[in-house]
Amino acid sequence: MKITIQYFEGCASWKIADARVRNVLRDLSRPDVDVEYQLIGSPDDAERVGFHGSPTILVDGRDLFANGTEPVGFTCRVYTTDEGRQGAPAESQLRDLLAGPSTEPRTSP
Repeated sequence: MKITIQYFEGCASWKIADARVRNVLRDLSRPDVDVEYQLIGSPDDAERVGFHGSPTILVDGRDLFANGTEPVGFTCRVYTTDEGRQGAPAESQLRDLLAGPSTEPRTSP
């Protein structure tokens, strides 16, 4: 499994997302998982790669938090969590997705 955190400079939430991903991987005893970072440098780059906002967390190239309504653009991303809207997914959400048997994208309720 490879995790890629897409981000742009000026968005502090990617560092929160990174810490949460690493905490969950440690809790799941997954030192085998590589975490990489992809800097999105401009609005043109965002369009070219289909960037859904900073931070976007990809697992094996797939955005597991996508539900089909996320705009593509050079913007901050907001996640809906049990604690409300945040700039990064909650550790519980990451744990559910990373510990599960499948990396299929979520569907909207």
